[in-house]
Parts: sequence; C-alpha cells; structure tokens
Amino acid sequence: MKLLSVIGTRPQYIKHASFAIEAAKHCNVNLITIDTGQHYDANMSSIFIEKLEIQDIKYNLGIGSAKHGEQTGKMLIEIEKILLIENPNFVIVYGDTNSTLAGAIAAAKLKIPVIHIEAGMRNHNLQVPEEINRTLVDRISSLRFAPSEDAVKNLVQEGLSTNTFLVGDITTDLLKEIGNKTNVLIQDKFYFATIHRPFNTDSKNRILQILNALNNLEYTVILAMHPRTKNEVNNWNILLEEFKNIDVIEPLGFFDTINHVLSSEGVITDSGSLQKEAYILKKKCTTILEYTPWQETLLGSWNYLLFQDLSNLNKVMNREVDDNQYISSCYGDGNVARKIMDCIFLNA
Repeated sequence: MKLLSVIGTRPQYIKHASFAIEAAKHCNVNLITIDTGQHYDANMSSIFIEKLEIQDIKYNLGIGSAKHGEQTGKMLIEIEKILLIENPNFVIVYGDTNSTLAGAIAAAKLKIPVIHIEAGMRNHNLQVPEEINRTLVDRISSLRFAPSEDAVKNLVQEGLSTNTFLVGDITTDLLKEIGNKTNVLIQDKFYFATIHRPFNTDSKNRILQILNALNNLEYTVILAMHPRTKNEVNNWNILLEEFKNIDVIEPLGFFDTINHVLSSEGVITDSGSLQKEAYILKKKCTTILEYTPWQETLLGSWNYLLFQDLSNLNKVMNREVDDNQYISSCYGDGNVARKIMDCIFLNA
C-alpha cells in the first residue's frame, strides 16, 4: 500500500514524525512525503526535520511564504504533478494549513482518497484562513481522524459522521515518549513564550503591547523569536534590548521546545499547537487569542484566553489551576498513530 503525506509547517512535521514511525513498522506500507516548504523560514524547517529524524521526504517543493491564493495555487500545481507520477492509494494531510488544503484538493480532483488527520477542529469563524482550510478539507476527505470529542461533535453536526473516527491527537505519541529525548533545564524560574500570528505582529502598537506585558511579568521570559515576528520587530525599529525581562532566543526544534515547556513556570503563546502541547505536558498556558478550538484545555484554567487587554497578564499567569479538572488522556493514550494505521488497513 502506497501512502503519500503532504507537510510543510512545524505542527505537520511533528504529526508526520509520529505517523512515519508507525508506518515504518509495516513492511507492506510505502510512505512517500511531500514537503511544500510552506514554513516561513527554511532554517526553521530544517531544525524540525533534523531533530525529528524525518527521512522519508522525497519531494521538496520550496514554495515558501506568499499570499494565500498564490501559495495554495503553486502547491496545488506541483502536488498534482507528483500525484500523477506516484499514484498513491491514499493522500494524508494534517491540520489546517494551505499545504493541507492544496494536498486535499489535488488528491480529490484525481479521485485519490484523502485522509485528514486532526479533523473536525472548529473556531466557527470563517474570517480565519485556517477555518476555511479545515472545513473544506473535512468535506472532501474519505477518512477523518478527530483528536477530541468536540471535534467529532462538530463533524456530526455538519453531516460528516460516516468515516469519522475519534483517535486522539497524534502529537501525543511523541509527547508520551518525550522523557527519552529531553533533559529538564536547570535554571531560575522563567516563562516560555512564542508569538507569531499576523494579528499579533503586523501592528507596532500590538507588538509593543505584547512585549510590555511580557516585560512586566514576575519571572524572566524566554521568547523564542519566530522569523515573522523578528522581521516585524526590525521593520518597526523596536529595540528588544530595552525589554530587560525578556531573553530573546532563536527558534527551537521540537524537543528543545518541549524541554523549555517542561522546565518553565508556564507558557505564553498564540500557537495552536503549543497551547495543546502545554496542556498534554500539564503546564499552565496563557493563549494570546480570542478563541481556541482546543476547548478541553480551558477546563480548570490550564489554558486561559487573553487577547484584548494584556495589562493583567501577570495576574493571569499567577492564577490557580484545578488539578481535578485535568484530563490526562484527553488527547490520546500515546497510540494514536497505531489506531490510525489500523483504520487505514481496514478501509484499504
């Protein structure tokens, strides 16, 4: 059986790494991978690919950053060419990026069954590009693997209950084994932060609001600076050295990121994947967004949404969390990839 995965961003490298480990256990599975190169920074991509030991990438498209239509269109053209050559039994897409959408459309147009891993996630706002992507991809997928009960409910409400499976989040597989590849940092207390969303970085006032809020926190903030954020900071001539409580570092690979999360006092982020990873690792997180599709993380205040007024970020980071409302198996038991593979075999 030939499977073809389409990836291109940090969360997809992580999800794919989990799936590739499982696929390698089956001698009758040939897994081929396309990396669209959607990630904003090539060096950032290489960090994840190297550290996650992803070795099955056969095609690198190098699309890079562009406007949504241009980027998706270029991907669609190139992916279709490859699918005509490879003719896989299934095309696997992950999450909700433009790579996800392009891979799914290219496959569906060629009548190749689409597998959507992380199906059913919704924020119910079609002004968000990712919401458009995941909604369309779920509609044209042949197999939908949902990470949570809420995701399944969303799909059922949309009339997509057939061939929808609750398996958990595939990232959990790596996180359950994380102790084998990380060493908790020995350091004074700190918070770990990442910020990269356009609505948090495209305005000088917004960037300064976030930096000032981080600078006023009780503990030092280690800020892993995303290339997009770095570019905007430079464009606005913002002097990071003026923020004495913020320690700016280069982007981290997956295991180093998790290492920082594990040894921190908490996480501040606008990343959809990092807020979920923090929850799985049982770390307090404040998410600089108005909404999260990972609704389960909000239980017990383990995750807290803070967007408009960041002046009380310090108070929010010092909040109490309810251990009784934490659900350790909420997003899977560490065997998600195996469950997905078993289901693929049953539907092959």
